[in-house]
Amino acid sequence: MRSVMKTIFEAKRRYAQLPLFDFMRDDSLPAADRLAFYPCMAPFIMAFGDLNKYVLRDEPASDRFQELVNAHTYEDDHHWPWYLEDFTALGYDRPTTPTQALHFLFSDQLQVNRMLMTQLAHLIYGATPVERLVIIEAIEETGNVLFDLTAKLARVIEAEQGVTLRYLGDFHFNLETGHAMGSDEHRVLAEIPLDDTQRARCLSLVQRVFGYFEAWTNELLSFAVAELDRRSLQPGIEVRELQRA
Repeated sequence: MRSVMKTIFEAKRRYAQLPLFDFMRDDSLPAADRLAFYPCMAPFIMAFGDLNKYVLRDEPASDRFQELVNAHTYEDDHHWPWYLEDFTALGYDRPTTPTQALHFLFSDQLQVNRMLMTQLAHLIYGATPVERLVIIEAIEETGNVLFDLTAKLARVIEAEQGVTLRYLGDFHFNLETGHAMGSDEHRVLAEIPLDDTQRARCLSLVQRVFGYFEAWTNELLSFAVAELDRRSLQPGIEVRELQRA
């Protein structure tokens, strides 16, 4: 499994250099503008609890590896209310009708966000407990990249606007880093013996998870740029100027 863990960390380094994260690091834009993708995340974030409760979790656990999976699901199945808190704090909770809300959530703008949970569920349903741990680790590393940056932006917004951002800020980030696989669990995972077939399967899962999340970041960036254009805050900005080929 050591080679699988190494691949995850290498994939994380590449993931951190994607255009969305360059956009979030762009100090020429106000901190709040660099979070303009926030409404686009709704389908994925709101469904993530269900992924943990009903897809990853399997009780009673079949072995010690599924026990580790189950423990992680109890850490991650209840974060969506914090997302809604920040949705309001950032000013996105504007008057709308149920029809308008549904039209937004099921629009083409959010297609990748809607499909991400389905894609992950498809991987998980056919995965062994060890493979589920690999999927969890890959997901957590993508989240570490994102929430490290959102926490930095949240501190600025909180100081400027006097609001509290629990999902985007240090509250959530500290929980994520606190329950993420620590050195002991990384050691347990790294020491799991794999034959060539199992290793190839795990490496394929890592590649697919990071691929799904890369597409997700591209949709978030496109949404953010369109939102800034809509606000006329950056009328000349275009997606092609922010995205790499």
